[in-house]
Amino acid sequence: MTIDHIAIWAENLEKLKDFYIKFFDCKCGEKYTNPKKNFTSYFLTFKGRTRIELMHNPEIKNKPKIFNGYSHLAIRLNSKREIDILTEKLKKNGLTIISGPRTTGDGYYETSFLDPEGNLIEITKKIKSQKNGK
Repeated sequence: MTIDHIAIWAENLEKLKDFYIKFFDCKCGEKYTNPKKNFTSYFLTFKGRTRIELMHNPEIKNKPKIFNGYSHLAIRLNSKREIDILTEKLKKNGLTIISGPRTTGDGYYETSFLDPEGNLIEITKKIKSQKNGK
């Protein structure tokens, strides 16, 4: 069994799509539109087949956000250097860096930041293995 995709609501679908393509080299599928439900979406595919569905319905922005489920999306990069380079690129493009780059207590090198719509994203690389929670 595998997870097929993660879905994220977007207030500005095109802006969020462009962000993921620009910074994470995603491939974008065709825009899906359902006029009866006032719904549009894109599927973005990362290298390795992981997918995100970005969804938009103009009525969603009037509903309160719920904070007891989705926490963040973590995107694995290949090296600490890639994280450092991408962190600088994100900063230069005005994105909010929450923390990092830093080494975490559980053996990851990561940066946490907010995408253009305030979703928490981590770029991460496992740097050491943890045995028995140590």
